[in-house]
Amino acid sequence: MTPSQPIDPHALDHHHVKGLAHHFDDMDQQHEAATLGMWAFLATEVLFFGGALAGYAVYRSRYGDAFAAASHHLYLWIGVINTAVLLTSSFMMALAVNAAKQGNRKKIVTFLILTILLGLAFLCIKGIEYYLDYREHLVPGNIFEANWHEIFPHIDGAHPGSMMFLRQVQLFLMFYYILTGIHAVHMIVGISVMIVLAVKASRGRYTAEYNSPIDMAGLYWHFVDVVWIFLLPLLYMVQH
Repeated sequence: MTPSQPIDPHALDHHHVKGLAHHFDDMDQQHEAATLGMWAFLATEVLFFGGALAGYAVYRSRYGDAFAAASHHLYLWIGVINTAVLLTSSFMMALAVNAAKQGNRKKIVTFLILTILLGLAFLCIKGIEYYLDYREHLVPGNIFEANWHEIFPHIDGAHPGSMMFLRQVQLFLMFYYILTGIHAVHMIVGISVMIVLAVKASRGRYTAEYNSPIDMAGLYWHFVDVVWIFLLPLLYMVQH
């Protein structure tokens, strides 16, 4: 810049605002763009889960008896415990977002770590549940190797429809593992993101003026929690 050119104070301030990307005019514009981008992403996630749930709804309406019978063999109490764990993690994430807006570094890190630990607890409990399901032969394909007369005593093995019933049970189990597995992958992604955020927060990366990444991570985490709230009754509480 030559001495003859006037100095633009606004341009200087723009480059000295912590966390403000060069292509935004101010923090408000950057935050609005980030929020719009996250909601657009979550809309695609709704379509993603919506397709799987629509398929589930179609087969649930056709094979209600088999779906209900299989659902009653899942561990509802484990699902309820995991729901409480996930809701608590969502509350911790909300506290982390609030701490970020206040610029409180210590609380940001603390609440993010608590959210991460609760998320890991959810995955561990779910892993234990998967093991129990496998041990009970509630796995697609494996159910035919089990003594299914004990699992479904009301089924007459001599009846031609018995194998068809078991195939319908297997279809429910496929939906169960696909939906809960995809949900678990989303949780792993969210936990990974929060680990990065916690490290950056410990280094003072976020302030009361710049905290969009934590806010966006909070939206994602709440979405993952809402998905589970739908999965719990759809998979664990199926009625005839």
